[in-house]
This record gives sequence, structure tokens and C-alpha cells, in this order.
Amino acid sequence: MALKYFVLTIAILAVVTSISHASDPSPLQDFCVAVNDSRAAVFVNGKFCKDPKDATAEDFFKSGLNVAGNTSNQVGSAVTAVNVNNLPGLNTLGISLVRIDYAPYGLNPPHTHPRGTEVLTVLEGTLYVGFVLSNPGPNMKNKLFTKILHPGDVFVFPIGLIHFQFNVGKSKAVAFAGLSSQNPGTITIANAVFGSDPPINDNVLAKAFQVDKKVVDYLQSQFWWDNN
Repeated sequence: MALKYFVLTIAILAVVTSISHASDPSPLQDFCVAVNDSRAAVFVNGKFCKDPKDATAEDFFKSGLNVAGNTSNQVGSAVTAVNVNNLPGLNTLGISLVRIDYAPYGLNPPHTHPRGTEVLTVLEGTLYVGFVLSNPGPNMKNKLFTKILHPGDVFVFPIGLIHFQFNVGKSKAVAFAGLSSQNPGTITIANAVFGSDPPINDNVLAKAFQVDKKVVDYLQSQFWWDNN
């Protein structure tokens, strides 16, 4: 009996430990500047590391977040990302950053970050933001959390959950967000579902959304804008 409880305890601890990591793994060195040249380099966390002797301040520097993104598009928003793909020094550090610009009534469409929690702060304008919970209980719907944000306000979007931001003002809005991953990824729901290549079978989507196939065919024929 004692052995049974011991095994159960170990199993529970293993599960708890596995889900306790809410961001990228902790680095085992001061830094690991990402480099494309695999010669004489070490592969860590999805990137090759530059020899520390060759690292410079430029590996940890990026400019340009003072420049507004182009919001002249279908959704009226633009995301300017700073992640490991354009700031090599972020490799293994488990963080990244985005600037989001919104035209009047611009939308950052419902999307998820599969590898990172996001904390967003508004610098300018007024945003209606929200996220939807996963795994509702029996006879329950996915709960929506929403808030109107003004300059200086902060809101958190938990890792992996569908969320959005909508500029409810008549003027432009600007927000900055930090994410708990060097490369959090973005899945824009409408783009992924109706704009995949090749397309998802329309019978699947018609049944999933409980609409006529003609509606699905129409949606799949649209151009789905990527604001990232």
C-alpha cells in the first residue's frame, strides 16, 4: 500500500512540475546569442549560439520601436515584434516585446500565443481588450474576460488563450506588450481556420461552425490579412 501511494505521489509531482513552466526554459549561461552559422557553434533552444568571445553590444540592441506601424490594412492594426528572430541576444532569455499600433476602430484580431503569456500596457488611446477561457465545465460556455483600457493601464493575457484588442476611440492607439517567450508564436484564429494552405475541408468547417457550406466557401475565398 505504501508503495502505491509513493508511486502516486511521484506521478503527481511529475505532472505539477511539467506544467509549472510558463515560459521558455531557464538558460544555463549568461547569454546565447543566436547565429545562423553552425560551424563551431552550440545548438541551444532552437538556435545556434555565437561563441561568447565574439559577442558584441549590437547582438543585444535593436532600434525602431519609436516608429509607428502601417495600419492601412483590412484590420486597421500593425504589430511590430522584437523577438529572437530579429534580436539575437534574446535567445534563451525567455522574453520578447511587441509594439501594436491601431487605427481608429482598428482591431488586433482574436489570436493566441502558444508559447507565451502576454502583459500589455496602453500608451495612447482607448482599447477594449479581452480573452476567453478554455475547457468550460458541463453545461457552461467559455467565459469571456474584458476590460476597457486607458493610457497607463495594464492587462494580462494568459498563455495559449484566445485574446484580442479593439480601438474603441476615434483617434489612433498605441500599446506595448511583453511576452514570456523569446519566440511566442501567433495563431490568428480566422486566418488559421479559413485561410490555411491547403484549405480545411469545407464539410469539416460547415459542421464545426454549424453553417451552410456556401458560407464556408465564401470565407475561405477571402484574403486574410496578417498584421504581424
